[in-house]
Amino acid sequence: MGYVTLAGAIAAEVAATTAMKYSEGFSRLWPSLVTVTGYLVAFALLAQTLKTVQVGTAYAIWAGTGTAVIAAIGMLFLGEGLTLAKAAGIVLVIGGVVLLNLGGAH
Repeated sequence: MGYVTLAGAIAAEVAATTAMKYSEGFSRLWPSLVTVTGYLVAFALLAQTLKTVQVGTAYAIWAGTGTAVIAAIGMLFLGEGLTLAKAAGIVLVIGGVVLLNLGGAH
């Protein structure tokens, strides 16, 4: 169940970060509310996750997956370019999450 709540935390964080892009520095009401709500939900779900998943593993998956998904959203939907450095960074983040999960999950 911990990984289900972790997936929800990741989804909420990704939604909040994406909405932040559209909030225009918190000058637009609805994207700003989605941002704040999304982060509140993300942290609440992450806190629930930590009841059953080790903190290092949970945080690495949360942060790494969120970072990779946000980078992909930026490239696919927001017109951000894909450079070799950016692609390598995403691969390294994902690889680090996998290694931490394999080495620390029980």
